[in-house]
Amino acid sequence: MQHSWFRRARRYLLVVGLLALAGCSSLRLAYDHGDTLLYWWLDAYIDFNADQKAVVKKDIDSLLSWHRKTQLHDYVQVLQNAQRQLQGNPGPAELMADYKDIKSRTQLLLFKALPELAELARSLRPEQIAKLEKKFSANNDEFRKKNMKGDRERQQKFRFQKSMEQFELWFGSFSREQEELIRKASDARPLDNEIWLDERMRRQKNILALVQKIQRDKLGKEAAMAQIHGLILDAFERLEHSERKAFFDASNEANIQLVLTVVRLATPAQKAHANKRMQGWIDDFNHLAAEPR
Repeated sequence: MQHSWFRRARRYLLVVGLLALAGCSSLRLAYDHGDTLLYWWLDAYIDFNADQKAVVKKDIDSLLSWHRKTQLHDYVQVLQNAQRQLQGNPGPAELMADYKDIKSRTQLLLFKALPELAELARSLRPEQIAKLEKKFSANNDEFRKKNMKGDRERQQKFRFQKSMEQFELWFGSFSREQEELIRKASDARPLDNEIWLDERMRRQKNILALVQKIQRDKLGKEAAMAQIHGLILDAFERLEHSERKAFFDASNEANIQLVLTVVRLATPAQKAHANKRMQGWIDDFNHLAAEPR
């Protein structure tokens, strides 16, 4: 839905907590190598020079250390709450509260990284900003290729298949009858990939304008932090204070209904599968949080 510097920064910080949701087979192994994974990922957007490499690696190490010490126990609480909800009958209000909770945790992580993001932005060279722009363009081409290919039916099918990959990670396999009902709930969601592409490109344009401003005006660290802070707030608040708010709200509500449909359709065995997977992540997070670093 989003693929901007905001989203990259969010992933930069959250990927250590969400690798399991991406299907990683070993959360502990992935977390322990998170510094290398995150560095490679960021480097693909910017192509760090020799001076930047050491600084970025140090910043990543510092952020991961803070994350390990202060955030992993919170992730345990999130997963334990999800386990309780799974055994009950959650409603839309509960899932919306979960969404807002994750949103606030994301914002906290981004604000924690403000000094590092500011220094990185201040260090960018013109050729690196050009690479960032080129990478944005390539990502947009990939988005079009995957999400906007074919007619409406084909786009709905692709979106449904992406959702099913996540649901199967949690619950295991579904019956044909279950999939038909999930597909119906999936197709009920608003579909307008032109809007999502336009929003991506808007954020990307703002990001490029910001890093160019930081370079052109030779902003100091505090001034750069203030500018990035505003960019982060805009990324969060636009969904709530935009001319497209009705569309965004309808999308959120329909996504919640899709999740509720899956939870209510899930058999005891499927819920047990999800509970076991979440317990494995809980155990991993507790182990990681206890490890000295």
